[in-house]
Amino acid sequence: MIRLIAPDQWRRKPVSLDSALEARVAKVIKKVMERGDAALFDYTSQFDRVGLTSISVPSAALESAWAEAESAWQHAFQDAANNIRRFHARQRRESWYVDDGDRVRLGQRILPVDAAGLYVPGGTAAYPSSVLMTAIPAQVAGVGNLYLASPPDPSTGLPRREVLAAAYMLGIENVFAVGGAQAIAAFAFGTESVPRVDKIVGPGSAYVTAAKKLVYGHVDIDSLAGPSELVVLADASARPDWIAHDLLAQAEHDELACAILVTLDEAIAKTVCQALETFLPLIPRRDIASSALKEHGAAIITSSMEEAIHMVNTIAPEHLELMVADSWEVLEKIRHAGAVFIGPWSPEVVGDYYAGPNHVLPTGGTARFSSALGVDDFIRRQSVISYSERRLGVVVDDIALMAHSEGLDAHARSVKARIED
Repeated sequence: MIRLIAPDQWRRKPVSLDSALEARVAKVIKKVMERGDAALFDYTSQFDRVGLTSISVPSAALESAWAEAESAWQHAFQDAANNIRRFHARQRRESWYVDDGDRVRLGQRILPVDAAGLYVPGGTAAYPSSVLMTAIPAQVAGVGNLYLASPPDPSTGLPRREVLAAAYMLGIENVFAVGGAQAIAAFAFGTESVPRVDKIVGPGSAYVTAAKKLVYGHVDIDSLAGPSELVVLADASARPDWIAHDLLAQAEHDELACAILVTLDEAIAKTVCQALETFLPLIPRRDIASSALKEHGAAIITSSMEEAIHMVNTIAPEHLELMVADSWEVLEKIRHAGAVFIGPWSPEVVGDYYAGPNHVLPTGGTARFSSALGVDDFIRRQSVISYSERRLGVVVDDIALMAHSEGLDAHARSVKARIED
């Protein structure tokens, strides 16, 4: 089921964007740039097997999706949205100014981007939670224009009803029935129906990720997300059956998902393997989970807690569960993880849906240098400089000297002219 290995045997299996895939995606982007909505119709017919005459989802479809949702579903998503909004509200920054003497004022303005494109995957599952996780931090940041794209379901010609219901709940009025690389291209360059945005966020397939990579620079993106990952760091105090459930929850995402146990206790590892064998047949997505565990799963046996922590920091996982007796002490030594779940009552699934922190997280070891999606992803920092005649006169020679040292005489003249006049 999963391999029992030593730390020096672990290797991250590369999941890279190949040049052939990028070439195909580049053609899609070019067609969307040239033909606009017509290209979106063609690609939706080709890839999603849906014939559309309009990309925009009618407001009545959003409203009916919400109205027809079960009340328990509505309450659960409303509560989750409140938790997510409350958490992200604490990330909000304020503009500031400081008086630096001599009537000099310096500052920084915090401004949201004007428009953001939210991508919500379709395919074999619905992801209304991704609507919450991408839209709410943008709303908290103050983004004025939110646009959501999600692939149409062949049976309805619309995105999944759960996605539409979540969009309606959050007040997102502009929803488009388009997915894949063509949706990213539409957001990046605009079409007759889809406005051009400043920032594109949200998870997606390899084609979506390749498209985000290729349009970056024309538009900002959140990240180049890879397959989802979970590491469980466990000692003898952990329950093997709960670990197995959590690894399966990760593995059922897709065949490239990575589910890893790191432990000092080989007996725990073997018991977890047995539990996986027992639980796997019980889940509908057993084939997907089985392939993920076989190809990307592992139980890494370490000789000490220090070695285990080093292993975690080396992997730099998207999600990390600490199922150890002294979780908070261990947390202080964790440098690289997108999100950390403390103790046996904090399964990673709580973070996927409900707790409040964002579930759009760095993957593929990028937790070494990047962070969860948040309010900061939707803002710009604008510097403000207001100098006075007195201060410029004091520093003019320093500025001119620095300009001359770079061979930029006009720079020096720009400041000296003011003082000489």
